[in-house]
Amino acid sequence: MSTPPPASRLLLLKRTAMVAATSFLAINLWTGAPLIALWVGSQVVGQTVLSMEAVGVVIAVLAVLLFTMSMALAWLSSEYDRLSGRERGEQRLPWLRGMSGEEGIEAPGFGAGTSVLERVVMVSVYLAVICFLLWFFLLAGAPTPSL
Repeated sequence: MSTPPPASRLLLLKRTAMVAATSFLAINLWTGAPLIALWVGSQVVGQTVLSMEAVGVVIAVLAVLLFTMSMALAWLSSEYDRLSGRERGEQRLPWLRGMSGEEGIEAPGFGAGTSVLERVVMVSVYLAVICFLLWFFLLAGAPTPSL
């Protein structure tokens, strides 16, 4: 069995690194960013009583972190598509298109399916929702109606 050429190995290594970076960012959207925002808010206040200043700092830091991570995920997705040769088609989602009778007409490259990076983010969202639901119903002692 022949080994792939070095350029192909380098491309595979780059794409693998992009998948790993996407996994890291997708997980940290739900865990790392809120924890860092809470930590920064706690450092700014310096007291044990909750204040509006602390809440404002937490919200501002969280917004900046989430925006930055989202932009990084969008950039990674674009670069991954470029490296893998995937065509970028129309960016408008199907339910946002006009209802002008163009039912069967698809833009070139639009129906290309989901990429590996998009699937990583989707799995991250599913896991975050499942973990939240498990925590809410099993660990948090949530007040649920009793019959």
